[in-house]
Amino acid sequence: MHVTRAEELADLLAARIIDGTVAPGERLPSENKLVAEHGVSRTVVREALHRLQSRGLVRTRLGSGSYALTPPSDRGEDAWLTASGAAEREELHAFRIAIETEAAALAARRPDPAVLDELADALARLELATLPADTISADFAFHRAVAAASGNRYLLGAVDRLGPRALVIPPARIDEAPRDAAETAAVVAEHRDVLEALRRGDVLAASAAMRTHLVASTVRRSPLA
Repeated sequence: MHVTRAEELADLLAARIIDGTVAPGERLPSENKLVAEHGVSRTVVREALHRLQSRGLVRTRLGSGSYALTPPSDRGEDAWLTASGAAEREELHAFRIAIETEAAALAARRPDPAVLDELADALARLELATLPADTISADFAFHRAVAAASGNRYLLGAVDRLGPRALVIPPARIDEAPRDAAETAAVVAEHRDVLEALRRGDVLAASAAMRTHLVASTVRRSPLA
């Protein structure tokens, strides 16, 4: 079976985290350092980091970098978050809709200028992204910021544990193919509706906009099932 450069890099970094070479809470080398050290492209580095996120080994903070998490135990507590079939993927997406619509509603009750700026930055990155790896990075940054702004540690924890695995394009499908322009425009518009509702402090509109986006993403994702 062919192993991609991103898989190789992800496995290398995972081994360093698991054996303690990179301690929990320690910042991983920057994208530029990983590119220079391993002779790979920035896209490969980003895909490797997304793979680590999906394995629960790192957390990426917008504008700060990626940090090692305590490696999951071998008991497989997160096995229930892994959807292996169409029915399970549908259930997982329903779970995501439930927690993220509530997160958006809570975030709208106390709009924070710093969070709004962070969301606007993620939205700008999402609009400019052409490759799936860049799209997922910006998309997850946006949704995580909304969850963080909810002020509810459990909602944020759920989004972190799900990671990019529940986004429109699963990490397993990251490749060099550019995204469809019409789909990108729709996704950007949906995220903008969420941001504008949060700016207004409109609880109902924020929740509805998030639900509209996530339901639409289910439709866009269905051909990939």
